[in-house]
Amino acid sequence: MTVPLLKIGAVLSTMAMVTNWMSQTLPSLVGLNGTTLSSGGTSEKIVSALYPSSEEGWQIYSSAQDVDGKCVCTVVAPAQNMCNRDARSKQLRLLMEKVQNITQSMEVLDLRTYRDLQYVRNTESLMKTVDSRLKMASDNPRSLNPKSFQELKDKVTQLLPLLPVLEQYKSDARMLGRLKEEVRNLSLVLMAIQEEMGAYDYEELRQRVLLLETRLHSCMQKLGCGKLTGVSNPITIRASGSRFGSWMTDTMIPSSDNRVWSMDGYLKGRRVLEYRTMGDFTKGQNFVQHLLPHPWAGTGHVVYNGSLYYNKYQSNVVVKYHFRSRSVLLQRSLPSAGYNNTFPYSWGGSSDIDLMADENGLWAVYTTIPNAGNIVISRLEPQSLEVLQTWDTGFPKRSAGEAFMICGTLYVTNSHLAGAKIYFAYYTNSSSYEYTDIPFHNQYSHISMLDYNPRERVLYTWNNGHQVLYNVTLFHVIKTSGD
Repeated sequence: MTVPLLKIGAVLSTMAMVTNWMSQTLPSLVGLNGTTLSSGGTSEKIVSALYPSSEEGWQIYSSAQDVDGKCVCTVVAPAQNMCNRDARSKQLRLLMEKVQNITQSMEVLDLRTYRDLQYVRNTESLMKTVDSRLKMASDNPRSLNPKSFQELKDKVTQLLPLLPVLEQYKSDARMLGRLKEEVRNLSLVLMAIQEEMGAYDYEELRQRVLLLETRLHSCMQKLGCGKLTGVSNPITIRASGSRFGSWMTDTMIPSSDNRVWSMDGYLKGRRVLEYRTMGDFTKGQNFVQHLLPHPWAGTGHVVYNGSLYYNKYQSNVVVKYHFRSRSVLLQRSLPSAGYNNTFPYSWGGSSDIDLMADENGLWAVYTTIPNAGNIVISRLEPQSLEVLQTWDTGFPKRSAGEAFMICGTLYVTNSHLAGAKIYFAYYTNSSSYEYTDIPFHNQYSHISMLDYNPRERVLYTWNNGHQVLYNVTLFHVIKTSGD
């Protein structure tokens, strides 16, 4: 009797190879699908960066043109999970499920065949005895006396349970034929999909895309500073915490630090949550807690080069707290700066001192009594917190909803409530100002924190218990080495 265990083992090995190929190839396909490069466009120079939410489909890294209208660099890439909508990816997922189902059926068949084979082997000696007795009876019929006949009959009876085992073998053989046919069909479909997508080394292509993204990020950082001309619609990342608070990533350029920090509340808080990545922050997982030695006031905190800069409660002192060492590295007061709701933004909340960072470094936005409550901008030295230079904008701070710095320019909103717009801009490079009219969609009607991140070129906001991002559009001139 021939037992088809070798065939079953070969098919199982084939299925394992197919499953392994699927698991390695599918992520590469999903990672590559939809990534495009483009050129051309309008004469306006644009720099933009976007974190999509789980529903958002496209992520814009950068886009720009030089003065001759030539495109410098741009990339538009869908979020990884959005590629699941592609028909070919869906077909591959269905095939993968089919492969797994067939693999499970083959494993069951293999186990059952092994069990039946053991039974056949256990009855092998009995079959040999019966075969020997039958040969003796055939050669010498007279040797088969009643006693010998009864013994032979008993041994044949013992072999009767073997019949259903053999029937099961026949059934398994038919199932094996069907599974082999399914495997052949799967192989044909997979070959067709592979031909449709092209005979490429997908791992090599994936590495090339990652390298291209790195170069595009580098290109974006080399783009010159520009003037704010537009703000995108809000992208809600998460809803968490109380009505007031702040959240941020490191603003240092360049930096590979992907951590996200969250500070709930505006008064006497000491608890800072640190998330490993933006994805972890979105899901509210994988975080550690820092307990600051001094409580904070307001929401005007900023993370710069691995340290948190914040206003110490009931003082005009700026504290520099280092996250890695969990220690305060420095404290220094801002000369004559108001505090404890003396000169806050229009929403109050002890927002007297607003610390921020842009392409030019670390800044403090505040007011003093000598300046009659008008917004003062001071550029700070990050290591010593020494004031390097100060500008009086002439804009009353209590009339401002919030403010942020981009490329050395302070942009001020006219309200923290719905209907707000970016109303005022002060240029530190020329000590001049202008009134602007840039629409700003305040989706949740109460902004208590608004900051620009120069590394990602987005606006971070805390809006009525929602953590929100805005993409920005900058008009700028790109300087080449020949200029």
